[in-house]
Amino acid sequence: MKNDYFEHKAGNYEQDKDRVTNVENIANSILNNVHFDKGMNIMDFGSGTCLLLERIAPFVGKITAVDISESMNNELESKRANLGCKLEIVEMDLTKSKLDKKFDGIMSSMTMHHIKDIKTMFIDFYSLLNENGFIAIADLDLEDGSFHTEDTGVFHFGFDRKIFLNAAVAAGFKNVKITTASIDHKPQGEYPVFLLTGNK
Repeated sequence: MKNDYFEHKAGNYEQDKDRVTNVENIANSILNNVHFDKGMNIMDFGSGTCLLLERIAPFVGKITAVDISESMNNELESKRANLGCKLEIVEMDLTKSKLDKKFDGIMSSMTMHHIKDIKTMFIDFYSLLNENGFIAIADLDLEDGSFHTEDTGVFHFGFDRKIFLNAAVAAGFKNVKITTASIDHKPQGEYPVFLLTGNK
């Protein structure tokens, strides 16, 4: 039996204005660093309630939303009709199961700190991409552990940018770079968020 850490949060997840602003900033950073077109099929890893997905949807043909949380996926399903692209929802744990699909790009917002083995995750991302496919992965800079005020299955208190970048390079990604995407404002502090991009 898997834990749905977001079961009690999904319904009001988007009422946090700072969270919404942070993802808007991440989406804008992705749009500034990645070329999209309507022929693309993109995977959103850790898609949640679709805060990131809905901002990228108008620029692509299809998004495959992958998330382990049933409650988050239900929130996403309720928005299907208003998205600007085709949507497929896949409820699965990519760290335990393999997805037999290929994508033109993989994007993710604030999910990798929930992944224990990021080196293996980058290898899996690489295998899921078509040739010249891209990754656009946003997550926290190293922090003191105060970002999360409750247990949502966290393995990392953010990341050292160099270590994160090296994990992507080791998986085979080219043209890898990291830029600052946002500052996530919380009552307990301000937390820088980076965006890593690269190509297969």
